[in-house]
Amino acid sequence: MRFLITGAAGQLGRSLRAALAGRDVVATDQAELDVTRPDEVEAVLAAHRPDVVLNAAGYTAVDRAESEPEAAFLLNETGPRNLARATSRLGITLVHVSTDYVFDGEAREPYDERATPHPLSVYGASKLAGERAVREENPRHYVVRTAWLYHEQGKNFPLTILELARKGPLRVVDDQRGSPTYAPHLAEAILRLVETGAFGIWHLAGSGETSWYELTVELLRRAGIDAPVTPVATSEFPRPAPRPAYAVLTSIREPRLSLPPWQEGVAAFVAALRA
Repeated sequence: MRFLITGAAGQLGRSLRAALAGRDVVATDQAELDVTRPDEVEAVLAAHRPDVVLNAAGYTAVDRAESEPEAAFLLNETGPRNLARATSRLGITLVHVSTDYVFDGEAREPYDERATPHPLSVYGASKLAGERAVREENPRHYVVRTAWLYHEQGKNFPLTILELARKGPLRVVDDQRGSPTYAPHLAEAILRLVETGAFGIWHLAGSGETSWYELTVELLRRAGIDAPVTPVATSEFPRPAPRPAYAVLTSIREPRLSLPPWQEGVAAFVAALRA
């Protein structure tokens, strides 16, 4: 089976490449495959003829999207639609990665695949539009919603916290809850998912739930860093894009695809940084 990865230089792209080591893989970044260009998508897929496309490309600047909606929708809706149309014509399976930001956070229990999306931000709306494009254009699809993704390389919350903790006390939001997801754990689950043939929407995120504050405390404990951390309200850190207050993800589908508890993701992340 041949896999083609888009966005291969990002956190999930790197993790997918590592999980597929030794297998038939074509890894592309934006310079090699711009998903917003339909002719380019068609040409690259026709040249490589993958069995599965893993779409890890996307516009992820949540706050900047509020002032750049066209750019967000171009990469998060038009790009996936181009991929879905081309893969459908060529009989290729498409895995598309989405986000917990498609929900409004008004729930009081975890969101499963049956929940009705209602995004609060431009970013969330653009990701939901991408989901719908994929579902409309290619019946052989997996739409994978995940949350609070991080990796030892790139730009993410845990890396930022570790950097700030070495400089002094921290103040971290404690009234947003979600499902922290270690990118290598997600990559491994996606590869197991592809083997099921069970197309549709899937929620794949770190098991359990926590707040940004609790995640910080666990991260610093695992890293052996003694830094004061004060829990604060979201209102103390105003941002252009509203965040869902409660965006915990769960799944009603195949339990063998469940990711490890989020605490195990933090432990693996710290171990990878030390390796």
